[in-house]
Amino acid sequence: MAQASQATIGSSEFDRDTAVTRRAEGVYAIDLSADWTIFNAVNGGYLLAVLGRALSQALPHPDPFTITAHYLTASRPGPAVVRTETVRTGRTLSTGQASLHQYDDEGNEVERIRVLASYGDLDGLPDDVRTSAVPPAIPPLDQCFGPEDGPAPVPSGSALTDRLMIKVDPATLGWALGQPSGKGEMRAWFGLKDGRDADPLSLLLAVDALPPTAFELGLSGWVPTVELTVHVRCRPAPGPLRVSVTTRNLAGGFLEEDAEVWDSADRLVAQSRQLARVRLG
Repeated sequence: MAQASQATIGSSEFDRDTAVTRRAEGVYAIDLSADWTIFNAVNGGYLLAVLGRALSQALPHPDPFTITAHYLTASRPGPAVVRTETVRTGRTLSTGQASLHQYDDEGNEVERIRVLASYGDLDGLPDDVRTSAVPPAIPPLDQCFGPEDGPAPVPSGSALTDRLMIKVDPATLGWALGQPSGKGEMRAWFGLKDGRDADPLSLLLAVDALPPTAFELGLSGWVPTVELTVHVRCRPAPGPLRVSVTTRNLAGGFLEEDAEVWDSADRLVAQSRQLARVRLG
């Protein structure tokens, strides 16, 4: 279900707000935008895209293949510094690490997030695909619902939702009606609101942009990410993405979220798993 892009890569809000400025070798500056916040905290997928962009400039290969982030403290809108280090450079893969730092109210530098990633060239991968995975069964986009379709703001309403096109499968929308299913599933169509087509860096945002599966488990409130690993499998085709997220186990105040991202050509373009903390009381 491809659609024409209104914003080209390089001209959208996402590109503007993830752009980093090189200050020295391995050091990049950015002003984290308040436009990508949820419950007053900067979204983890947006942060991952920021560090992913810095690494794409620091490493000899252009595309994230696998990236793992540990979220240490909540990031705030405002100035930040990303420091990168090349760990290893190979013919087909290069590995690097990056960390994002801000200053607290007392003027102390605080590390917010640390990432380890391997980069390559998605265009150089073979076309062979052998998989048992199938795209999620989601109704057509015009039969799904977003924040703008409700009579009042939904619990996940935030600046972030104004940047995104998210249309949730009605079968996973019980939480918004006060009738959560208890299944720990969330499915939706996903895109950037300005029409920019997806690329490998925006996939890092897509895996962490849907309402938390905790909502369908009957929980509410902020669900902060502790650790997030993303595998980018191929460059997405133009058009909206389909994102499916599931949780099978909530224990000790922590749950996992397994995400799959499918493009308009029915290809699995990204997968992720994250560990998140939930409020039980």
